[in-house]
Amino acid sequence: MSSPDANYFQDVLNEPVSNAEAALRPHHFDDFTGQRKTIERLKIMVGAAKRRNDPLSHILLSGPPGLGKTTLALILGAEMGKNVRITSGPVIEKAGDLAGQLTNLEEGDILFIDEIHRLSKTVEEYLYSAMEDFHIDIMIDQGPNARSVRLGLQKFTLVGATTRSGLLTAPLRSRFTLQTRLDYYNKADLITIVLRTCELLEVEIEPDGAAEIAGRARGTPRIVNNLVSFVRDFSEERGFGKITKESAQQALELLEIDAHGLDEMDKRILRVMAENYGGGPVGISTIAIAVGEEAETIGEVHEPFLIQEGFLKRTAQGRMLADKGYAVIGIKPNRPNDQQGRLFEE
Repeated sequence: MSSPDANYFQDVLNEPVSNAEAALRPHHFDDFTGQRKTIERLKIMVGAAKRRNDPLSHILLSGPPGLGKTTLALILGAEMGKNVRITSGPVIEKAGDLAGQLTNLEEGDILFIDEIHRLSKTVEEYLYSAMEDFHIDIMIDQGPNARSVRLGLQKFTLVGATTRSGLLTAPLRSRFTLQTRLDYYNKADLITIVLRTCELLEVEIEPDGAAEIAGRARGTPRIVNNLVSFVRDFSEERGFGKITKESAQQALELLEIDAHGLDEMDKRILRVMAENYGGGPVGISTIAIAVGEEAETIGEVHEPFLIQEGFLKRTAQGRMLADKGYAVIGIKPNRPNDQQGRLFEE
């Protein structure tokens, strides 16, 4: 199989992808920045599988959104010279949907299931025999005429991705040979990604401008690329020409992203906790109602970064605002003794 290009990634994704967008996605392990432990583990598996001429073993990738789980699945396909089919847990509603995906796979192909923790229990149980024995039993008809039909499958590789690994059942988790977590990126790696993105987009950028963008990207490559795109537009429209520290600062302030990478919703969450609930403990559903956002969005998008950076604490009683959280919104902690341990919950 030749080296993948924009058309290759457009085919595997089954959706329109511009050449510029496809070019930003790394095509090989050597192009991928960060996640060094995960990359090393995957390289070992790929190298061994290719020497034995065997399909890859099943792999589970976990971690917050935007860190490269889909990209790594595509890289695995490119490195193995196999096709990658992409779907997601909520899309596979019944066993027939799963059977349709699996029976179309050729030997060694990769099936990538995003948000795999959202598979229904019934579909998940069908997946067990597919992963272990490479067959799937489908029930035909109902009542007295019901019968089971066994469908043989080519040996394939399942790559699952999840943002909430704790919701995976133990039987499903145990069927993955490799379980590896992707963590937020450090600033040095993000600067490398900014410079690479600008080079691919043919955008001139100063080192200070790259550092400014990287420092406000919440440790996430997807956010880096989005910010680069907006800062580029801002710099061109406001006459800077190239991306400088000044143009990056002005553009990101226009987006209401501060020097810590916090956006308007992050600060609203912190402010509601401080002003309405005395800093907590408070339940995530209560916070969601107060700020007008879905609890799932807060739990998957905002909360992990806020906790990682020390703005929030998660306790058995609920979420609590840390001193750093108070400082970033300019409010002094006010925790009278009779309020300690008080729980605000739905």
